Amino acid sequence: MTGALSLAELNRLDRATFVDAIGWIFEHSPWVAQRAFDARPFAGLDALHAVMTEQVERATFAERLALLQAHPDLGARARLSEASTAEQAGAGLDSLTPSEFEQLHRLNAAYRSRFGFPFLLAVKGSTKHDILRALQARMESSPEDEFREALRQVYRIARFRLEDLIES
Repeated sequence: MTGALSLAELNRLDRATFVDAIGWIFEHSPWVAQRAFDARPFAGLDALHAVMTEQVERATFAERLALLQAHPDLGARARLSEASTAEQAGAGLDSLTPSEFEQLHRLNAAYRSRFGFPFLLAVKGSTKHDILRALQARMESSPEDEFREALRQVYRIARFRLEDLIES
């Protein structure tokens, strides 16, 4: 989907088409794009990303938690959006050994049990080994710190997706 839309084109879209075009940027959470729409026109990709992340920051705790919970477990073999599938494959999560898959599945379950949402990591540029190390390390975080880190990772994921979508 690289460079599928110019910023000028995005700025000209009506609300419904705008949400259709970028509502997927924040996984299964088109409300972020819906709320960002009124800030048009966006001067650049930085401005668009900033407005979208600001909408998440202004959201209720329940909305932010639902956003985190909308993401799939890393390495899951079901319920992946097209974007998540490509991102995870790029990090080698589509070629885990049976042992690595079992370890990731076990760690994902422990993480979800501890924090109430899936482990989130912007995997672009990471290997499956980097991901396993990060998952193990972040299990030690406090719930409050991990909630903030998970949101930071969602913002990074959104940025990567916008960079792939919007022509520079």
